[in-house]
Amino acid sequence: MGELWEVLTRHFPEFRAGFLVTCTFVAVSFLIAMVVGTFVAALRVMPVRILQRIGTFYVETFRNIPLLVLLFLSFAGLRRAGIEIGRFTAGAGSLGLYTAAYVAEAIRSGVFAVGQGQIDASLSLGFTYPQTLRRVVLPQAVRTVIPPLGNLIIAMIKNSAIIGVALGLANDLLKTARIINSNTLQTTEVFFWAAVGYLLLTIPATFTVRYLEKKLAIKR
Repeated sequence: MGELWEVLTRHFPEFRAGFLVTCTFVAVSFLIAMVVGTFVAALRVMPVRILQRIGTFYVETFRNIPLLVLLFLSFAGLRRAGIEIGRFTAGAGSLGLYTAAYVAEAIRSGVFAVGQGQIDASLSLGFTYPQTLRRVVLPQAVRTVIPPLGNLIIAMIKNSAIIGVALGLANDLLKTARIINSNTLQTTEVFFWAAVGYLLLTIPATFTVRYLEKKLAIKR
């Protein structure tokens, strides 16, 4: 037990810096996923066949490409094509776009849970279909699918570790642990605190999702 606390107290600044990098990375990725995923979900439910096909193409493409392959394409592939892109940008963009496909499907399922009568009433009041989606359908759909969105947040937190290893993300939590381990050879103690760092992200996320689920539940 003493060795555990010794590792933490000696390397706390490094662990804290890596934890903050991981937090920033996940936050940026989730923002990308929500914005793109909501837009793609809107395309999927629009009554225009070409828009539906575009949304379907996006979802099926990003859901069926492994995340590691997408990482190599977005970083090494773009650099080889002459496009300078940083590791953080490539990693956050890849994780965000990858998760957006799952966000889109979750929100699309929430759209189907909204009563058709509400959509018809909105259209009869003079709203266009995009306005109906933005003002009536999507706000309710997102509230309906808070639990699956919470699961996606937790998955993103854990996937950030994969990206850190694949791209050598600058001093995220896992890379920080690997550097400390290579210097101290205290593998058990170092990765124990790395695991605690990830739990400090996933457990509050779980309770926050549960709170929002109860707070924003739609009474039917």
